[in-house]
Amino acid sequence: MLISGTKRTKKKLTAAIMSIIVSFSLLFSGCGNASEYDPLDGVETETVTDDADREVKIPADISRIAPSGATATMMLIPIASDKLVGVSSSPNTSQEKYLPENLLYLPTFGQFYGAKSTLNMEALIEAKPQAVFDLGDVKKSIKSDMDMIQKQTGIPTLFFDGTLDHMAETYRKLGKILHKEAEAEEIAAFIDRTTEMARRNKEKIPLEDRVSVLYGTGATGLAVNANKSSQAQVIDYIGARNAVIPEEMTNKGGGTVVSLESLYENEPDVIILTKGGPYKDLATNEWSALKAVKEDKYYEIPGDPYCWMSGPPSVNMVLGVWWLGQLLYPDIYNDYDMVEIAQEYYRLFWHYDLSEEEAKNMLSGSYFK
Repeated sequence: MLISGTKRTKKKLTAAIMSIIVSFSLLFSGCGNASEYDPLDGVETETVTDDADREVKIPADISRIAPSGATATMMLIPIASDKLVGVSSSPNTSQEKYLPENLLYLPTFGQFYGAKSTLNMEALIEAKPQAVFDLGDVKKSIKSDMDMIQKQTGIPTLFFDGTLDHMAETYRKLGKILHKEAEAEEIAAFIDRTTEMARRNKEKIPLEDRVSVLYGTGATGLAVNANKSSQAQVIDYIGARNAVIPEEMTNKGGGTVVSLESLYENEPDVIILTKGGPYKDLATNEWSALKAVKEDKYYEIPGDPYCWMSGPPSVNMVLGVWWLGQLLYPDIYNDYDMVEIAQEYYRLFWHYDLSEEEAKNMLSGSYFK
C-alpha cells in the first residue's frame, strides 16, 4: 500500500509540475495566443467596453464562460451557472448542497493572475471558453492585467467592478451581455434594496455611536480583516468601524495578524469570527477577559456555502450587510426578518430553497445564541 501510494503521489507531482511548466511557458512566451482556438472565428461579434475602459470584441451569443478566480466564480453563479465551463476551485463537501449540481463536475482553472496565481492553462484551453470574466475590486493594474490574460490565452477578457457600490450595475451589464436581462434585474434589484437600506440606516448612526468590530479569521481569530481592506468593506458599509487600523493599508489587508495583547489595548465592542475559529472557546480561553467576551458580544459568522462577510469579498457580502446591520444595530435595522432575508437570498443567488430550520442553524452562533 505504501508503494502504491508513493506511485500515486509521484504521478500527481509529475502532473502538477508539467502543468506549471506548460502554464509558465505559455504565459511568458512571446508567441501571443496560447492555442489555435479562436472564440471569435466564424461567429457574430459585438464590442463591449468593460470597467477597465477597454473595448473588447466578444461573441454576440456567449454560452461558454471562464471565471478569473474565486470572486468571479461566486458572482457568476447567480446569473450564469449554466454557462460556466470551469470554476476557480471545486466546491467542498459543506458547500455542495447549496450550489448548482453542475458545478461539482467542472474543471478547475485556479486564480488567473496576481500573487496567488494558480492558473491551469491546460484546463482552460481544453474547456474552450468564449470569454473570461474578471469581477471584483478595481486594482491599479487592472487594465494591464486584463490585456495580459487576453493576449496570452487568445480569449476575450472582460473586467467589471464587483464592489458593493457597483455590484447591481455590474449584474445589469452581465445580463445584457449574456441575454439574461430579466434574471439580472431581479438580482440587481435585491442588491439595490440592500445598499439603499444600508446607506439610509448608516446616516442615522452618529460617528460617536458607531460600534467597533474585530473581524477575526483563521483558527486563532488573530488573522483579522483590517480597516479599508476589501474583505472588511461590510463593516463600514453598515455604519460600524473596524477595530483594526494598520499603519499601512493595501487592498490585501485581509489577514493582518495582530496580537492578543493589542486586542486588550484597543478593546473592540464586538467580535465576529469565521467558522473554524475559536468562537466556542472564547469564554474560557485567553480571550475571556475582553470586554466584548464578558458582555457576550462575540459571534460566529454564518459560512455556508461561503462566509457571509467575505472570503473572498463577492456576492456573499450582500447578505452580510443584512446580517451584520441587524446584529449590531437592531433598533435601526429593524424592518425585516433575518431568516426570511436569508431564504430570499439563497433562492436568488445560489438557486437553493433554504428552509427555516437551516437558516436558524446557520444563525445559531449569532442571532440565536
